[in-house]
Amino acid sequence: MASPTTSPPPPANLPRIVAASLIGTTIEWYDFFLYGSAAALVFNKLFFPDSDPLVGTLLSFLTYAVGFAARPLGALVFGHYGDRLGRKKLLVLSLLLMGGATFAIGLLPTHATVGSAAPVLLTVLRLVQGFALGGEWGGAVLLVSEHGDARRRGFWASWPQTGAPAGQLLATGVLSLLTAVLSDSAFGSWGWRIPFLLSGVLVVVGLWIRLSVDESPVFQQALAQAEGRRAARAAEDRTERLPLVSVLRHHWRDVLVAMGARMAENISYYVITAFILVYATTSAGVSKQTALNAVLIASAVHFAVIPAWGALSDRIGRRPVYLLGAAGVGLWMFPFFWLIDTGGFAHLILAVTVGLVLHGAMYAPQAAFFAEMFATRMRYSGASIGAQFASVAAGAPAPLIATALLSAYGSSTPIALYVIGAAVLTLIAVGVAKETRHRDLADVEASADAGPTAARAAGARTI
Repeated sequence: MASPTTSPPPPANLPRIVAASLIGTTIEWYDFFLYGSAAALVFNKLFFPDSDPLVGTLLSFLTYAVGFAARPLGALVFGHYGDRLGRKKLLVLSLLLMGGATFAIGLLPTHATVGSAAPVLLTVLRLVQGFALGGEWGGAVLLVSEHGDARRRGFWASWPQTGAPAGQLLATGVLSLLTAVLSDSAFGSWGWRIPFLLSGVLVVVGLWIRLSVDESPVFQQALAQAEGRRAARAAEDRTERLPLVSVLRHHWRDVLVAMGARMAENISYYVITAFILVYATTSAGVSKQTALNAVLIASAVHFAVIPAWGALSDRIGRRPVYLLGAAGVGLWMFPFFWLIDTGGFAHLILAVTVGLVLHGAMYAPQAAFFAEMFATRMRYSGASIGAQFASVAAGAPAPLIATALLSAYGSSTPIALYVIGAAVLTLIAVGVAKETRHRDLADVEASADAGPTAARAAGARTI
């Protein structure tokens, strides 16, 4: 499949493409994580004031989980049009939707002003956030994966993944600064709005960078091939119009692998970064400022190690790195809570940092791993569906389940066992998967079109 359309761009272009994906994912994750941090710190009082503190936190995390419920719908819609219109157009739309919803949250009236309408409006905007993020991840990682070559794809594709810790770093940093300079009453009254309103400025910057990049050359070639065979395959196109049908027909095993792979990665991340703000402040007696600072420092380390893990996956494979991360997170859970229970700041930093470093071993190769599973004409849909459908069962209820377990048992042991169970599921899913690091994305497309026999000869799976 060697042609000008499938060769990597000049070295000067690839960093710009990576930057466009990274800045967009950073902004989107900033918006998403900002809500999670605010849900743990202030939303229980502002939008659910009639409940006792822990029940209010549960209700607050419930609206947080609603955003995850909308992510599969976003994956379906953005995947469908992203595989037909291109990655770039849909990435611009996802950024506008996410930024607009986050900015609007900063303008919301609270329960004290409009009563029960306040949590309803909050939930609606959270749904918009989740819908946008459901389409963002797949497009961002594919834009980089499809511009680069197989030799260093794990490294380059891991950079959009750093948008998650970068967004966490930015969101936590802004909140930490505000809680440090404002009194509790000022922060609860109006200070919490500032980070949400800042999203408007960040979106303008992100759009300016994202609009400057070119569409994926692999996608452009696949689109041209599809146009050429459209008339001959009209009947098949009608039966596979929905991306979910195409993906489940050709890649259902890969979807299941992707969903299983996300269990430990997604659950551990939200326990380590979101639930910790509840556990550390209520059970370990740590102040909000101390807990936020620990997450801030650990997120900086997380950002730094993700490209290193991605580069390692180019050398030894996606699966070994991913399996190391899943096993490590499972083994770390009991020490994680023991360190937090000491109440010491250094111990808190160590607990979160080691947890996020191990999480990075799963998150870094995930972008290339998922992209290499699917054919170009259904790659946006397949990667997004596999990733986002898993988030409903994994990341969405994770803080909610962890808070409920803490409320019911008053101990961290059930929470640690919960994360360990997720790690076992991920070890099984990734353990039965095939290694993908040597696959050329254009060859995956060719094999998918040629049928199962050709696919086996090329070393790429179509089902």
